[in-house]
Amino acid sequence: MSEQSISVVVCVYTEDRWEDILAAVSSVRAQSLPARETLLVVDHNTTLLDRLTREYEEADDVRVLANAGPRGLSAGRNTGIAVAHGEIIAFLDDDAVAERDWLRHFAAGYEDPRVMAVGGRTMPIWASGRRPAWFPEEFDWVVGCTYKGLPPGRVRVRNVLGGNASFRRTAFDAAGGFATGIGRDGDKRPLGCEETELCIRLTRARPDAILLIDDRAVIHHRVPPVREHFAYFRTRTYAEGLSKALVARSVGAGKGLESERRYTSRVLPAGVARGLRDAVLARPGGAGRAVAIVTGVLTAAGGYALGSIRARRGGATFSVVEIEGVPSPTTDDKEAAA
Repeated sequence: MSEQSISVVVCVYTEDRWEDILAAVSSVRAQSLPARETLLVVDHNTTLLDRLTREYEEADDVRVLANAGPRGLSAGRNTGIAVAHGEIIAFLDDDAVAERDWLRHFAAGYEDPRVMAVGGRTMPIWASGRRPAWFPEEFDWVVGCTYKGLPPGRVRVRNVLGGNASFRRTAFDAAGGFATGIGRDGDKRPLGCEETELCIRLTRARPDAILLIDDRAVIHHRVPPVREHFAYFRTRTYAEGLSKALVARSVGAGKGLESERRYTSRVLPAGVARGLRDAVLARPGGAGRAVAIVTGVLTAAGGYALGSIRARRGGATFSVVEIEGVPSPTTDDKEAAA
């Protein structure tokens, strides 16, 4: 695979993450397999757009552009996809840094032409310097990280996790872009699942498609202080339930909750058992982790129930748009990039 075949999209929205954004871009620039380009998509923040434009005005490997769609992460990603020139489009969170071989491991997954997406492993960087004793690893998805229960190695999955993921350009030609109205929208409730919905839609459009997670493709994701608190934990799990209801309404509960059934029936009970065991052995945080797991399940279930009612009444919807912009690379493009 050509060294110039991967575009990296980083969606940004606030100047509060200025140093994190610069660090994210630097980590892409330091890749052992160089990216063809880094696209910084600014979400309806003219001050940040102007500041980043000045920062990278002399860079030939970084492009700064405004979100061309409605406010939110999905539209920002779609904006990046539309202008990207790479055969592969990778996504990196604006408060994360990638290890040096991140893109190289992504690229290796695409040696099989059936592979349409490759995700990686996301490790938390806790603001306090250490994981809160009560915070269960089974719920690391709450802070945008890889959670306990995912299989190790390079494995086939239903969906990749959006903050550390890549897709073939042709995946978006087949399935359309990320759905708007389902995921993050600036400072509103921390919804998610836009990548889950996309991946399910992709495998329906391309039944032969293979989606992978390779845990060697590692990024390190910053967890701010507010997300180390139990209040955020409850809010995020509730929001996940709301998002899952939208996905299930769109693709059916069978596919929409396929992975979640195993997670709630096997992974989480084992986590509760470990927490209770640690509590009996007087190990720090054992009881707290058990309580957090039970609370997370109940709040997510509550969000799912309410979200299902809203979806049936038509009060919660999302839309999928076709990606228009740079076409998939032609043979001449590939030869020129080599």
